[in-house]
Amino acid sequence: MFHSVMKKSVLRILPGVLCLALPLSSCSSSKPAKTAAATVAPAEQRYRTATEKIAKKKYDDAILILESLMFSTRATDLEDDVLNSLADTYFRTKQYILAADTYRRLLQQTPDSPFAKNAQFQIARSYEKLSPFYELDQEYTVKAIEEFTTYLDQYPSDESAEAASDAEMYKKLMEVNPTNASYRQKYDAAMALLSNQSPARYSAQAIPVLREKLAHNRFSIAHQYMKLKKYRAAEIFYDVILDQYADTKWIESAWIGKIDMEIKRKSWFEARQSIETFQQLYPAKAKLVEAASKEVLAHYSNTRDPKSKE
Repeated sequence: MFHSVMKKSVLRILPGVLCLALPLSSCSSSKPAKTAAATVAPAEQRYRTATEKIAKKKYDDAILILESLMFSTRATDLEDDVLNSLADTYFRTKQYILAADTYRRLLQQTPDSPFAKNAQFQIARSYEKLSPFYELDQEYTVKAIEEFTTYLDQYPSDESAEAASDAEMYKKLMEVNPTNASYRQKYDAAMALLSNQSPARYSAQAIPVLREKLAHNRFSIAHQYMKLKKYRAAEIFYDVILDQYADTKWIESAWIGKIDMEIKRKSWFEARQSIETFQQLYPAKAKLVEAASKEVLAHYSNTRDPKSKE
């Protein structure tokens, strides 16, 4: 990814470098100096101004410039640069919905961009940042899991070797041009890959944490229904945990909650089945359902067992 970005940047600065190496007469334009200066792409100059604002942490000023460039740079070499810088700046200023939207726009409009990989990861991180306290609506938690999973599906490999090379390259480029915000961003990204928080590792670690939050949310809803004495509704949410979040720490509590709801609903046969399943899955914790088992046996009747009619 970073080599593609480097190639793109080198192609942009190469004419200027060659101009320094050749006699001035060979680089001069046939147009008057003032006209030649005016022909320098205004969009590129404004983009450079925006990156300078970012380097100085003048994010609001940079956003205004980059937002105005979004449409004027469509189908140009600057399109993905503008979108990536704008999305990054939104993310830095904690405008995560706008960041996610802009990263996705980058993927849709410039799918072959060298920034595409980072954009997919940052979409996931943006939704992760928007993921709220477990008792609130978990729409963004679900989206974060989906986007991290997409990232891992598309980019499963560890890029540490390439990252080391990129880090060294952008370090040297920053020595030549220390005010270039793009070089700094690429260097920081490469260094992140070399740490334990590479995008692939980060994604793999984030998904289980987010799933724990979703399971906690479902358990909280079940508990609220139980307090309202809506036992069937509570049991449905305990079942959701059993079916979808068996890899979380809430699985045992969900089994116990389900058994309790079945007893409150006087579903003795179902309760007996659940208790037996729990005892098989967690034999060392059979005492947790001992009282429930005694209560079920005290009320259980073979006439309620469909097998007794065979």
